Amino acid sequence: MGVLMQAFYWDCPKDVTPQSWWSFIGDKIPGMGKQGFTAVWLPPACKGYPALSMGYAPYDYYDLGEFDQKGSKTTWFGSKHELLHLIKKIHENNMQVYADLVINHNSGADELETNPIDGIKRWTKFRPASGKFKRDWTSFHPNRYEIWDQETFGDMPDLCHRNPDVYTDLIEYATWLLDEIGFDGFRYDFVLGYGAWMARAIQELRTLKNGIVQKPFGVGECWDNARTIEDWLNETNSWTDNPVGAFDFPLRYLLKDLCDTYGFSLTKLAARGTLMTDRPFSAVTFVENHDIIRDNGIVNDKILAYSFILTHEGYPCVFWQDYFNSGLGQEGQKTGISALVKVHEAYAGGTTKVLYVDDNLYIMQRTGAGTQQGLVYVLNNLGDKWNGTLATTKWSSTKFVPAAWNSRIDEGIPKDVTTDHGGSGQFWAPPRGYAVYVPQN
Repeated sequence: MGVLMQAFYWDCPKDVTPQSWWSFIGDKIPGMGKQGFTAVWLPPACKGYPALSMGYAPYDYYDLGEFDQKGSKTTWFGSKHELLHLIKKIHENNMQVYADLVINHNSGADELETNPIDGIKRWTKFRPASGKFKRDWTSFHPNRYEIWDQETFGDMPDLCHRNPDVYTDLIEYATWLLDEIGFDGFRYDFVLGYGAWMARAIQELRTLKNGIVQKPFGVGECWDNARTIEDWLNETNSWTDNPVGAFDFPLRYLLKDLCDTYGFSLTKLAARGTLMTDRPFSAVTFVENHDIIRDNGIVNDKILAYSFILTHEGYPCVFWQDYFNSGLGQEGQKTGISALVKVHEAYAGGTTKVLYVDDNLYIMQRTGAGTQQGLVYVLNNLGDKWNGTLATTKWSSTKFVPAAWNSRIDEGIPKDVTTDHGGSGQFWAPPRGYAVYVPQN
């Protein structure tokens, strides 16, 4: 399915001043395309409140950095011209680009209003400089269309999607992002705050690009347990031919335990209860994101988590700060994320079969599909030397070569493995490390 790059982290623009974040990303795009990334997820592009913020408190949806309001003409990430140039460059390098869509709550209203439903004054009158999607108290909860809202986000007023005018404006906005701005899909922020039918309606949109009708990609931030994510997916994807995916939060917490908890049993990685195991075609797997890293980031051996998501099923998402700022990308080496991305794109196809697992050893094969030949992945949680475990693969009399590996305590390089006529081979990984083997024709 490809590999997604989350191309931002919290307060990232301050690290590249005076260059804009859009221009800074643009300089990296050709290299990312060569490394094998297939899509880029951008932060909220519209003018928020304040203007120089991360954009998760939207004010003017149609201001992408061209109107002087709320403290700045540009957004914190740059101007509309720079954004359009970035999207063009992403497409020129054969990657898709996804917009972060924040449609639950708004901020920065221009006037207080008294809501006649409950008599409470709120900041709900919006008169954006773009002149589009003007809002007043009827656009928010409570109003005559809906009194109660699922979840609120802080003290910001929540949009009422059941108001036909709000619904129409949001559909028109999503269409504008796809047709005129050039986005290929959406990351839906805080989906537990509004009805699943709203995301489904946006997923039903179609755009015409280069004479070809395209469906938008979609992934929801349903930050909750496996049951809640499952329920949200079922509700969102009922009666649609363009299902949305979800970030695999249950898997991410398992991966944090793998990296940061002494004595973590690898058998938990083979158990059910994650999107990757239960419904892999809906899973967007990840290690960190802009929110979770700020108070619950992985501290130790984070590359182990990346080795897992980039060899298993699901749509893996790499975090910019890990790849570039923390040095885990290691382009040109076999020990970083870059090598794992290449492995994912060339070999990680087909279903997953766990060949061996106990508390400290985990051996898995991807069976291969299409041009992707499959692979064998070994995760070793032992803290000492180990000579390998005999595992029976689907490949008989086949030579395997190591394509990616890492360990913080052993710099040994895995050796080639040739399976016998029954498909068995002695596959090894360094202590507290991993190795990925790929078949040779």
